[in-house]
Amino acid sequence: MRKILILICSVFFALNACTDDIERLPVDQFVIENTFTSSRNFEIYAWQLYGMFPGYNLGVINDDFNGDLMCNNNNGNAGSDWLKGRVIVPAEAEEYSSPYSWIRTANIMLDNIDGADVLTDTEKGHWKSIGYFFRAYQYFELLKKYGGVIWVENAVSDSDTEVLFGARASRDVVASNILSNLLYAEQNIIPEGTAPNSITRDVVLALISRFGLFEGTWRKYHNLGDAETYLRASANASQELVSNHTLHPKYDEVFNSVDLAGVTGIFLHKQYELNVLTHILTSRHRNSAGNWDLTKKAADMYLFTDGTPVKANSNWSTLEKDPYTEYRNRDRRMYITTVPPYQIQNPPGISGNTTEWEYTSDPAHREYMDIMAAISASEIHQLPDVNWRGLTVRKSPHFRKNNRGHGYNVSHTGYKLFKYFNKHAFIQNRDFTDAPIFRLGEAMVNYAEAKYELGEFDQAVADATINLLRSRGNVAPLDIANIVEDPDKDPAITPVLWEIRRERAIELMAEGYRFDDLRRWKKMGDYATSERQVGRWIVATDENNKVPIVGGVSEGYVQPDAWNTDPTPWPDHWYLWPIPSNEISLNDQLEQNPGWE
Repeated sequence: MRKILILICSVFFALNACTDDIERLPVDQFVIENTFTSSRNFEIYAWQLYGMFPGYNLGVINDDFNGDLMCNNNNGNAGSDWLKGRVIVPAEAEEYSSPYSWIRTANIMLDNIDGADVLTDTEKGHWKSIGYFFRAYQYFELLKKYGGVIWVENAVSDSDTEVLFGARASRDVVASNILSNLLYAEQNIIPEGTAPNSITRDVVLALISRFGLFEGTWRKYHNLGDAETYLRASANASQELVSNHTLHPKYDEVFNSVDLAGVTGIFLHKQYELNVLTHILTSRHRNSAGNWDLTKKAADMYLFTDGTPVKANSNWSTLEKDPYTEYRNRDRRMYITTVPPYQIQNPPGISGNTTEWEYTSDPAHREYMDIMAAISASEIHQLPDVNWRGLTVRKSPHFRKNNRGHGYNVSHTGYKLFKYFNKHAFIQNRDFTDAPIFRLGEAMVNYAEAKYELGEFDQAVADATINLLRSRGNVAPLDIANIVEDPDKDPAITPVLWEIRRERAIELMAEGYRFDDLRRWKKMGDYATSERQVGRWIVATDENNKVPIVGGVSEGYVQPDAWNTDPTPWPDHWYLWPIPSNEISLNDQLEQNPGWE
């Protein structure tokens, strides 16, 4: 997909090259009648559909701020509308309208496949699979948010009032159609795709893995029935991916590589290229525009390297009070995801903000600098932390209200997000690291969870999934017969399921999954809005006297600005989003989701 924009812009010029101006058809007729004239033209038309993948769109990250493990203070005291009880029925919503635009684009292609005599049966099956895949992807987005929605099987015009102003299909119908389309695609797609980094059978399996787990667990925990159909589909698809692929050994390189082509365990990625297609995700890690942090709850989920939970350590109340002991012997993914503690100093004769630095006289200050140098590449997660100009942050944790003279790369909780940080190029807001869209790590945690929900999780499944992910983080394997119970465990679930969900949270941290996970487990009220989010433990010394502490005491957990008030209870009807009011005004058959009327 590296030059998709160029490809899309040139496609219709290429198709139009041999058409005489006198005989040229109107634009709408030209697209339909003259585009679908060869398999290659179907391929070119389909490239535009790849634009639906968010990649390193900030909206993906923002979804996590509606959960319990991340905190966004970018809006001062505002916080998340979902967590603060401020969501209202919108007049319009991009989340509702945009999927239908993509669905129409896919349907135009689907409508022109069967009658295309230029295609072989294999080609017809393949392009139908591609259309079904992209349509299913967008209907899944709608289903996650709204439940049952209007199902559009064919491209519609303004005169198709039965479809445009029809009733919502039930959740059962929409979910069944999504699964049916994806299963067709699994069986009929050209397995290896038609171009590098295109939709392949593995990519279809990855979407089945994701969708089936979501829908199956939603149905189980929201008491809708027929959960097994979807869980089985997820487990089958996940098993095939897990059995046939290997993890890339470097967790940080999955998210900070200039080119993910050929990287093991990456099924599909969004390609970025300087001056062609860029993002700003890395830049937000190298300034204070992001204000993205992990919460104390998130930090405490990372295990010790011996596989024990931190709260199971009798010395934890002492260890957590010093950042160096808090981070010691922890899952390496914690070091990749949050900035580890360190301290440096300016060289003699140099004052103020600078790109130059040297070690302090205290060897403890370089402990994690040496660790990061050993486990990550020089252009990725090396310490010290630097801003977009290369200016160094002289100490971590580095709080916003105590910035030590450098106001960039600040943190509100003490656990600054580090996952997408790299030093490939210091060009502000024009980042070009590739974004994984479907990857093996997700398929592994999907497989583990689906098998548990089917009553089939055993040590063999743990070894094929969780323990491979733990190994990459230098953490001891999970022995399901000898689990050290976490004092933080949700008492409503088993220790095994707690560990499966922990692994999912850690592996997918800051990738936009947590809000949907809490919604499908029906745990928003228990996990996200049951208590304030807090940061790390600090003492209000002269150095830290501007950093707010919960309760205003002399030492305790940092209080992020966005959580300076008590949480708002989560009403059950909020598990589904409200249909935009303008849509209901235009369509008297379109019913609002219960509770939002």
